[in-house]
Amino acid sequence: MTDSSPTPPAVLMRGITKRFPGVLANDHIDLEVRQGEIHALLGENGAGKTTLMNILYGIYHPDEGSIEIYGRPVSIHSPHDAIKLGIGMIHQQFRLVQTHTVVENVILGMGKGFVFREKEASEKIRELSARYNLKVDPDAYIWQLSAGEQQRVEILKALYRGAQILILDEPTSMLTPGEIEDLLKTLHRMTEEGHTILFITHKLDEVTAISHRVTILRQGRVIATLETSQTNERELARLMVGREVLFRLSKEQIQPGEVMLQVENLQALNDKGLFALKGISFTIRQGEIFGIAGVAGNGQRELVEALIGLRPVQAGRVFLQKDEITHDSPRARIEKGLACVPSERLTALVPSMSVAENMVLKSYRQPAFGRGILLDRTTVRSYSQRLIEQYAVITPSCDTLVKLLSGGNIQRALLARELSSQPRLLIAATPTAGLDVGATETIWQILLEQRRQGRAILLISEDLEEVMTLSDRVAVLFSGEIMGIVRSEAQNLEKIGLMMAGAFRLPQEEWV
Repeated sequence: MTDSSPTPPAVLMRGITKRFPGVLANDHIDLEVRQGEIHALLGENGAGKTTLMNILYGIYHPDEGSIEIYGRPVSIHSPHDAIKLGIGMIHQQFRLVQTHTVVENVILGMGKGFVFREKEASEKIRELSARYNLKVDPDAYIWQLSAGEQQRVEILKALYRGAQILILDEPTSMLTPGEIEDLLKTLHRMTEEGHTILFITHKLDEVTAISHRVTILRQGRVIATLETSQTNERELARLMVGREVLFRLSKEQIQPGEVMLQVENLQALNDKGLFALKGISFTIRQGEIFGIAGVAGNGQRELVEALIGLRPVQAGRVFLQKDEITHDSPRARIEKGLACVPSERLTALVPSMSVAENMVLKSYRQPAFGRGILLDRTTVRSYSQRLIEQYAVITPSCDTLVKLLSGGNIQRALLARELSSQPRLLIAATPTAGLDVGATETIWQILLEQRRQGRAILLISEDLEEVMTLSDRVAVLFSGEIMGIVRSEAQNLEKIGLMMAGAFRLPQEEWV
């Protein structure tokens, strides 16, 4: 007699509720994940996706609700409990010790006393690497590995501990196109062998390409769970943000004007005293978005800091239009027409100050706003209210503290302040990192409108889709060097991916 009873789900979460001070992060969420499927979780920033997965992994404990793993009720009070239940989590920010080897990271915390069987562990890692095509040298140090290789170590670490259920939080955010393709193939291979994958991502094309089902969260609640084969990106976006997302960007042909930024043989050191920028050169013209593509950690941060005056330049020159600014102070550069939206939003804003105060943080010295530190509050509020309306910043009032705004509205407020000075050059570093599809669409529209108005824009992003969508020309930065400059056309995508991985350098005579 055969057992005809249905296979229990790998994960069943019922009525999960989690409250933080002033925030209901998860509101009676039900989630069922079938064995052997890739289940995507979608939602805006603050929708509750990561909180829900942190509960499943034992980082948080729910205020209400229950969890079953393979049909058995469980209580998960810590990651140690989750690991014993066969649950592994790969975080967006890798949890690896840079000065240790791969094998040391994999077995860290698993030894009994002072006994570590590194040789046995190394052999098992090689076996798992071959089985799932997760190529990595067990004896390599973490600092020697690319972002993609480090992610493989995180996956191997979970598999080594016996994980059958894997949670991946924004797993492709730091990978090259080739590494993304390899990862998706690996995940499919794992599900074929019975593993279950929970996949958090902002990228709708990845959801439709890899997942079997998708659950959409909004404001801490489940909006829908759909078979991926029966939906599309437009419907998913609408369910995420509660409105239609157009996905149509008007990027008409514009004849670039005069050179606004000229960088000549720029060299700069990183925080360890090693060369992070190794003689890079490029120009940006009026009405042009010049994109810098590359995996994080290849000199992007040092480039931004060298251009805005926060990092000394060892050699080379920088011109803003015809003014040399190589060794100018940040304030002098601002006064000459340079504006910057940095990758860390709250480093350019004061979270404990109001939206209005932040709006005039760079211009409060102007006579229109008062004298010295004595601000004309009425004028400041009126000025900031105009910017709030112009850039559609959603805030209860201009007196609301910046730290209480959502990520997308913080970014809009920052763009409003920077663009209100009518700069000659805008540097936008990872302008939509961590933002949902609705907020991303708004930021993209703002940048393209600035391009239409003739602004010169340097766009630095680890999101290749963003670079290709917005840029007119794309430079690829690898290990502090420009590997090539090409037009942002579809036929160049494979070439860009190879340059991002350091596998190809375009001859300089072919740069555009």
